[in-house]
Amino acid sequence: MSKTIKITIFTLLGCLLFGSGLQASDLAKEQRWREQIVDAILDGEAVDLNDGQNDFLTIYTEGDEANKTGVIIMHGIGIHPDYPTVVNPLRVGLAERGWHTLSLQLPVLPNEAEGKDYEPIIPEAVPRIKAGIDFLKEQGMNKIAIVAHSLGTWMAGYAIQHDGIEVVTYVAIGMNVPAIDSIPSIKVPMLDLYGSSDLPEVVNNAAKRKSAAAHNPQYQQVMTKGADHFFNGLEAQLISTVDEWLQQHAK
Repeated sequence: MSKTIKITIFTLLGCLLFGSGLQASDLAKEQRWREQIVDAILDGEAVDLNDGQNDFLTIYTEGDEANKTGVIIMHGIGIHPDYPTVVNPLRVGLAERGWHTLSLQLPVLPNEAEGKDYEPIIPEAVPRIKAGIDFLKEQGMNKIAIVAHSLGTWMAGYAIQHDGIEVVTYVAIGMNVPAIDSIPSIKVPMLDLYGSSDLPEVVNNAAKRKSAAAHNPQYQQVMTKGADHFFNGLEAQLISTVDEWLQQHAK
């Protein structure tokens, strides 16, 4: 068999494997994240869930017992469910305000991967979101909200658009460009939150996101003055903004 034919066969096989939904997340990296963060969790508890192929880490933080809404937290590119910017402040801060939060370990790629490299594994987030929803319902939650950041908005939007994930409200923070395609599929109350000093592609596409949501009377776009992509130094304002939205749309 010629070298050219071999390469063609292996390339085709790779396409078939990706197309079949074969797990492609860097599971070794997920395990390294786990080893670094689990023993350091101060608020909440590590909970292993299964996406149908592999176990994955989540962090469950209980809120007010009387509150029956669970909030799924979805992180950005290549990181973990207790990341110190955006993710930890939200999962802990929202729990302190009464919401039960479940922060998911999303599929990740090696450190050198860029956002566009994630496209083949975006669907892998769907069974993880579903497992998270099932877990929260087992804890007595009857309403589910999603709060996603950056690349997490692509995964959340894909799940809503292609797999009919049902939530009572959706908060997208620093929404990345590919996630805009999912906006017309979102019929529930949606908060599109970003900072005035956010990434250029987030700021420059604000009008496009708003236009994509013209069908949704319950869509609201909010720009936080002075905030960067990670709301550094403005964590309290981030938590308050998301909490106020959930108070209005998730109870």
